[in-house]
Amino acid sequence: MSLKSSNKTDVNTTELVISIDAETFEGAVEKEYQRQKKNIQIKGFRKGKVSRKLAEKEFGEGAFYEGAINALLGPEIDAAVRETGIVLVDRPSVEIVSIDKAEGVELKAICITKPEIEIADYKGMTAPKQAAEISDEDIDKQIEMIRKKNARIVSVEDRAAQLNDEVVIDFEGFFGDEAFEGGKGEDHPLRLGSGQFIPGFEDQIVGHNIGDEFDVNVTFPEDYQMADYAGKAATFKTKLKAISYEELPEINDDLVKDATEFETVEEYRNDIKTKLEEAAAKQAEASFENALMEKLIEKVDSPIPNCMFESRIDAIVNNFNQQLRQQGMDLKLYFQYTGMDMDSFRDTYRDRAEGEVKLRLALEKIAELEAIEVSEEEINDSLSEMAAANNMDVDTIKRFINVADFADDLKVQKAVDLVKETAVVDNTPAEEAADAE
Repeated sequence: MSLKSSNKTDVNTTELVISIDAETFEGAVEKEYQRQKKNIQIKGFRKGKVSRKLAEKEFGEGAFYEGAINALLGPEIDAAVRETGIVLVDRPSVEIVSIDKAEGVELKAICITKPEIEIADYKGMTAPKQAAEISDEDIDKQIEMIRKKNARIVSVEDRAAQLNDEVVIDFEGFFGDEAFEGGKGEDHPLRLGSGQFIPGFEDQIVGHNIGDEFDVNVTFPEDYQMADYAGKAATFKTKLKAISYEELPEINDDLVKDATEFETVEEYRNDIKTKLEEAAAKQAEASFENALMEKLIEKVDSPIPNCMFESRIDAIVNNFNQQLRQQGMDLKLYFQYTGMDMDSFRDTYRDRAEGEVKLRLALEKIAELEAIEVSEEEINDSLSEMAAANNMDVDTIKRFINVADFADDLKVQKAVDLVKETAVVDNTPAEEAADAE
């Protein structure tokens, strides 16, 4: 391979002209012939027994050129990219300039390259950071959870259903006289007031007694996830089969002893308060970091190839699809429920993808400007933590990840830490900040 020229033809675009000598090209053509040989058949010759010379005479001199060039493209372009030092962000567009047995091949590769980002004033940025104060009401909500965990279910026989009751119902939905798909259930448990069903459905069960059979008339919301049902009036023929309610225990030292590791309500409340304060502090730290990262994103105004945004959307969509598959769904079924298509679905993630790409580029640039490095010890320590978290050994983890990319991620995290460490906390209310300015 010989790199004849490398020219920047546009922002984030470089044109490489590559020549492949005749000997290398001939070797690739011969390999391609050998690969195809077993399938070549010409009248009068057994399949797989046709010589290359005869095959080229029958099918043309260039019969094996395309396969040969395709086999050479990857290694040749990789070598040229290494020689120039450019960083690709998309697959190059390749044009064959010339092919000659005696002279070899000349290729032209249009390469979309990683943008050069300019970032400044990333130290000393300001953002608010204030942990939420923990109130008695916050603690009471946590206490209520232990009461619910120890609640007793009491069956009701002598009264009508009320809001917050647990009921069991049979139902079947109709549009007019025709039952519709997915509108039938038997022995279905439902807490009245939970909002699990269409608005208005649960309210119409209130006041009925066990054994009652009645119609529930509702209208599907205009934004209902199944587009064919949206806005339609429906009747659900319903039978109330059981009523019960939760009887919550009194919160006292005895309950705390039985349900927790603490001896008294006071000890338990103090522990809850400590944990809520720790969680609030972590949330404040996360919000502080997010605010700083948003400011970094705003500082990136260099041109960025659109393919980088599309590639990030691809990754987000693929990840979402994997999550759906774990739940027994896929994107096709998801689109049927939501009335979306792939284009509109991708558009919902466009702003997020652009922000993530810009942030990554900004942090990589900061790591470069600050000469941030990671040691082998740091890499191994982080890999060990990852392995322990996934119940795997380090060697297994290394088979699943690219260690060089992992090292880059650690550099980026160090850049995040640097931005946070040099940032200034500003809890001035917005109105006061505006007046001060």
